[in-house]
Amino acid sequence: MANNCCADLEERIAELEATTARKGNRKVSLTVSGWVGEQVMWWDDGVEQNVYVVGLGSTLASHFKMTGQATISPGWYAGYVLHIEAISSDSLTISQANAIGPAALAGTGAGGFPGYATQLLQSFWFVKSDHLGKLSVGLQSQASDNTAILVDGSGSLVPANWVAFEYNSFNIINSATGVSSGFQWGDNVKCFGGGTIGDCNGATQHVVRYDSPTFGGFSVSASWGEDDMWDVAARYAGEFNGFKFAAAAAYNEISGFSNVILADTFKYFQVGAYLEHVPTGIFVYGAYGHNESDLLVGDADTYYVKAGLRERWHPLGHTVLYGEYENAQGDDNFALQGALGQDSEFQLWGVGVVQEIDAAAMSLWVSYRHLDQEDSTAIDFEDFQYVKAGALINF
Repeated sequence: MANNCCADLEERIAELEATTARKGNRKVSLTVSGWVGEQVMWWDDGVEQNVYVVGLGSTLASHFKMTGQATISPGWYAGYVLHIEAISSDSLTISQANAIGPAALAGTGAGGFPGYATQLLQSFWFVKSDHLGKLSVGLQSQASDNTAILVDGSGSLVPANWVAFEYNSFNIINSATGVSSGFQWGDNVKCFGGGTIGDCNGATQHVVRYDSPTFGGFSVSASWGEDDMWDVAARYAGEFNGFKFAAAAAYNEISGFSNVILADTFKYFQVGAYLEHVPTGIFVYGAYGHNESDLLVGDADTYYVKAGLRERWHPLGHTVLYGEYENAQGDDNFALQGALGQDSEFQLWGVGVVQEIDAAAMSLWVSYRHLDQEDSTAIDFEDFQYVKAGALINF
């Protein structure tokens, strides 16, 4: 009987070891991290109003990330990243007709309810040298992914950035008919490398990427991916005389990609900068993007600015107050590829507050946004507005 008891115990221990994230083996470390983020969103398209519970959208969704590193020799390292998203409701694909978004659905789950999607966002290995930089191979963020966004150090990056999260797939309502105009808000400034309106190379890709070491706050990156994408980026971050400053710029070209029509070549330039006066917490952040192609006539420009105050008024953590404005313009019908009329102009303005809770590695926010659309046609479009309240907790 004693032998059976011990055998059962050893079997149970083996099961637990097989299902528990450990620190890695004796040579390669393992760290599990990530966040869970959800929000409640009230929206008004000029005709209909509703309230949804939504996630943060693909690339910002709740996720877990496994990272590890081993020392090859002093100053030389090898490692890996495995990054998986759990999309309960995709804010990029929700609409008046769908509160979950087709990108979040994965068949039928228990009890006949919808199943929900997971996606592999990153999976790559790297070799890094303290003096020569880092070489990465696999599915990952390319050099120009989120370049302009990530310099935003205000603490409001997730709830307020220039990508069309929340409103991308909502139909624009024709004021005269009270029904859909046949266009969506995300039809403004089509992006061919992922992203919509802003961050027009924002989906991870299978690439080879190089990142230089940082010298005096400066670093450069470059990547290449199949069929075919290449890009370069430069970044700077520093602090002087009570001011914190960060800036980054990137350029990329995509050709032969499934989203690029007529074997065209899509080109995108983006730049972002952030300045904060640390003693007062006053900050300003701005971003600009320009996209064009070889075959389609015309181009598109996107401008985004956010300013506010980041101050520690409470022991819980910093409070961030901000206002934001975005403008996107497409000339000669390029940006919308025949969707909306020529000389289309999209505008967004909003305000919000973020409360950080340091003890829980958590942020809570409430924000309001107002969108309007104009173009060269005779159609009068209804404005779109929404309020969202949500939270993100890191682990």
